[in-house]
This record gives sequence, structure tokens and C-alpha cells, in this order.
Amino acid sequence: MTEYGRGPGSQPWHPEDPLYGDREWSGHGAAAGQDPYAQDRYAQDPYAQQDTYAQDPYAQDAYAQDPYAQGTYGQGPYGQDPYGHQQYPHGYPQDPQQQHQQPQWDGQDAGYPHQRHPQEYPGQGGPYPAQGGSYGGMDPRDPYGGQGGSYPGQDPGQDPYQGQQGTQQMPTVPAEHQVPRQREAPEEPPLQADDEDDHPFFNDGGGGGGRGDADDADDDGEDGERSGKKGKPKKRRSGVACLFVTVVLVGAVGGGGYYAYDFWQTRFGPAPDYSGQGTGRIEVEVPSGSGNAEIGSILADKGVVKSSGAFVDAVEDSGKFVQPGTYTLRKEMSGAAAVKLMLDPSSSNALIVTEGMRDATIYAAIDKKIGLKAGTTAGVAKKEAKNLGLPSWADDNSKIKDPLEGFLYPSRYSVGEGAKPADVLRKMVAEANRNYSAVDLEGKAKELGLKSPLQLISVASLVQAEGVTHDDFRKMAEVVYNRLKPANPETYGKVEFDSTYNYIKNQSKIDIPISEIKQYDNPYNTYFYKGLPPGPIGNPGHDALKAAMNPTSDGWYYFISLDGKTSQFSKTYADHQKWVNKFNKQRTNNG
Repeated sequence: MTEYGRGPGSQPWHPEDPLYGDREWSGHGAAAGQDPYAQDRYAQDPYAQQDTYAQDPYAQDAYAQDPYAQGTYGQGPYGQDPYGHQQYPHGYPQDPQQQHQQPQWDGQDAGYPHQRHPQEYPGQGGPYPAQGGSYGGMDPRDPYGGQGGSYPGQDPGQDPYQGQQGTQQMPTVPAEHQVPRQREAPEEPPLQADDEDDHPFFNDGGGGGGRGDADDADDDGEDGERSGKKGKPKKRRSGVACLFVTVVLVGAVGGGGYYAYDFWQTRFGPAPDYSGQGTGRIEVEVPSGSGNAEIGSILADKGVVKSSGAFVDAVEDSGKFVQPGTYTLRKEMSGAAAVKLMLDPSSSNALIVTEGMRDATIYAAIDKKIGLKAGTTAGVAKKEAKNLGLPSWADDNSKIKDPLEGFLYPSRYSVGEGAKPADVLRKMVAEANRNYSAVDLEGKAKELGLKSPLQLISVASLVQAEGVTHDDFRKMAEVVYNRLKPANPETYGKVEFDSTYNYIKNQSKIDIPISEIKQYDNPYNTYFYKGLPPGPIGNPGHDALKAAMNPTSDGWYYFISLDGKTSQFSKTYADHQKWVNKFNKQRTNNG
């Protein structure tokens, strides 16, 4: 078939078809009045080697069995022959384009006979005459092309290729000229028993993991006859395939087991941990505000513990809190050993600076820790103050008693044997700078009407010294800011905190006669001078600084602690005096 198509009947090829006028058949010119394309194309069937239908398994009397070939074409179920020709009771009409006469059948019936009679037309292998334009002696509905017939112009009884009467062999026709044949697919031979063993999975070649040599020998004896019938040697099972499958399975199981164990270990198993007290010496700094997990991560990064989880578990087991600070530890310690060393000041050479501690107290503690003569660290501080890393706004007043006050930040520091006072002080100043730089001291100071960040630190130091609990800090900060107002009707600009007088005297008394405080002339005495002292009166912690930056706004001016654990705040002096009278009464009863 070509793209122009060809009808199933005797229609001519389209003149524009490239196969029109094919030269392949030039050796067999058509007689006048014959269709040059009406060649017996079906006679090319390679299966048509015998002029008998009985010898071709596909060339049975199809027409006798054809449900549509019952008598005339008009009797088919669709009223037409299988090739779609229009039915005429007396043959085909004249086609003016083909210029030849369609064959007229001489039978009594216009349809095809129900049975073939090869003897009616000798040498043609069929009941139909091989006339010009005919089907060459073959049934036009025979899908297998007919086994016989002659070419136009040839002796009906002569085979031009083999010279044997009754057989024909046509020249090979290009594939594009051939009509595809409809044949039933030959049955596949049934699956043999040995074919099931051909898969590599079942072959082991007699090696380990499969059947052994003894089994093969038995197979040769028992199945030899069967193998001989097949005509092929029995295949041996390959041990390599089984070994490969085994390795893959073992690898999959092993890999899955590893990931399952890792999943369980990560989520449910104990955290990786070292054992023992560790070795060497390493200094670790724990920033303020660090939680247990963060501290554990720092220690793990330094090689102190094996994992953060091991440290966290040990802290939780201890039921205690690990404070921020600088620690001297060892490498590859168990989590429990690290926690024990960090909680024991004597074993860790720890020096703890508490919130509100004054510089004088810190200097004495350093001397004692290092084993120096009393006053050594205080002398170094006075001499080296400008070389210890103070911020530029720290020493902004000539009346400041100690430039380092407020800059030895509360934390935990490691001070071992051989440490130098200047190095210890430098660490503390560095810790203060780190915490102070984390907040906008300068911007907040201006917002609160203060002159410099140092004054904000001074307010925080007052809050830290006078506040009993952290719940007091914000109210205490408001008291400071309200009293700093020059026109306030209660103190008229004086802060009047006992803590400032105690700072001057380096003491911590709560029952100081007012007459004594008011008559003492000192820049730090807030009963004598209005405003804030020249500098901080201690080293405030994080909470006190936070409260100083965010005070309440309730109108508090006075406060007093009746039990040393809580504070009572008042807005007027009259209300405050009531609390004072109650305090005095309690003290008299207890005395």
C-alpha cells in the first residue's frame, strides 16, 4: 500500500502514485484491454509452493468455511462481499477509466462457488480463468493469494521459473509493494522443566550454597534420558549468582540494621560519653545566660566532654545549676566528672563575683586565691586601670573613687596558681564589655534623661544594692528616677540611699542614724549631694541593669524592708512613715 491507497477490489492505482507504472513487471507486458496492475499479486505468497490446498496448513478451503461466502455476495450479512464491491447480479459494470472488460463468470450463480474445482481450468490451480485483467486463476477473496494460476500471456500449464506444472514462483516484490499477510502466530512450544532452572538465581554450578556434585551426579543419572531427548546439555546452577544475591541481602539487612540502631541510639539511647576524669588542662569560658545545652555544646567543641547530651544528663542528675564563668577543666572528661568539677569551687580554682559585689571585696578575693599579700590586686587595679580594657566612657568623672567599679562583671572565673592579678581583672572587664555592648546603653541613657552610659550603670548599681529581690528591681529603679527630678515634692532632687554611705565606708549597715549620714560630706553621699554619685557603687548584674533600663511608672518614691526578704513601696512620705513605725515596733519587740 502507498499513501494514495488502493481499494480492495479492481480499482486502478492513482495516476500520481509513485508506484504507478512500476517497471518491475516490464518483462510481462499486458495485452491490450488488460489492466497492467491486475497482476496475480497474491501468487507471490512464499507459502504457495504447491498447487494443492491440502499441503498448505493455511490454504484450506477458506471460502467453504467463510460465513460471508454463502452463495452470492448479496447473501452476506452486510450485503456486500468482503472487499467492499458493490453487488451486481450479472457481474461488474464497465469502468470507463480502466479501458478493459471486467471478467464475466460463466457460472449459473453470480457469486463464487462453494467448492473449488481445479480440474475445470487445468494448470491454473483454481476455478477462475486467467484472462486479461483477471485474478489469474485465484479466488479474489483468498487471503493467501492462491497456490497456482498463471501470468497473463503465459501458458496456463507452464511454470516460467521452475518448469514444473502446477507450481509457481513469482519474482520477489519489494516490501512496499507487498500486501501484508494475515497469519496465525505459530504456537510456542510448552515450557520445559529444565527451562525453569535456566534463571541465574537457580544456578550454582555445583558450588556451595546450592546443590553439590553429588546431586549433579544424581541428576545426570536420573535426568539423562530427558536431557537426551531435548538434544541439549543440562545447565548447571551457578554459585556466583547465589553468592551475589546473598551478599546483596546481607548488605541490605546490615545497612538497615545500622540505620535502625543509629536511629534508636540517637533518640532513645544514652548520649555518647567519655569515662574517667580526663587529662591535661584547658580553660573554658561559659557566657552569661547560657543554658545547660549551650554549655554542653561549648564543652564538646573544646573536647572536654564527648557530647552535649552527656553533660546535660549529668547536670540534671546533679539537680544543681552550673553558673556562667571561666573554668579550668580537663579534656575527655565524663559528663559527670565535668559537672562535679564545675560545681566545686575549691577543685576548679573558681573565683565567683556575685551581683552587687564591690571592687574592694573582689580585690581581696583575688589576693587570697592566688596567695598574694593583701592589697596587691588593689594596687595593680589603681595603677593599671587604663590598661585593662575599660570603655572610653567609663572614667568620665574626676571624683570617681575606683574606675573599675561597675566593670568587674559578676560571673565565675578560674584563678589558678601562678595567675597574675592584671590578667584576672582584664578577664572581668572583658566580660562586662561583652554584656554592656549587647544593649544600647547610650541610647537608653538619653531616653531616661541621663548624661552618659556610666550613669545608667550607676543607677543599676543602686538598684542592685537596695533591692531585696528581683521583683523589687523595676520599682526601685522608678524610685531613683523620681527622686532625681529636681522639682519632685518628696526629696527635691536627692536620692538619699543608705547604700551610698555604706559604699564610702566600705560597710553594709541598715540602721544608720540620719544625722550621721546627712552631715557627712562626700561626693558619693546622696544624702548630702543631689543627683547620682560620681560612679557606680558596685558591680550590677544583668537583671538590675535590665530594670534600670525599663523602670515602672507607678509614682513610687519610698521603700522599706520589714523582714529583709521583701520591700514595701510608698508614694508619699506619710504612707512611708507608717511602714517605718511598724519596722521600729517589730525591732523593739524582738529586742
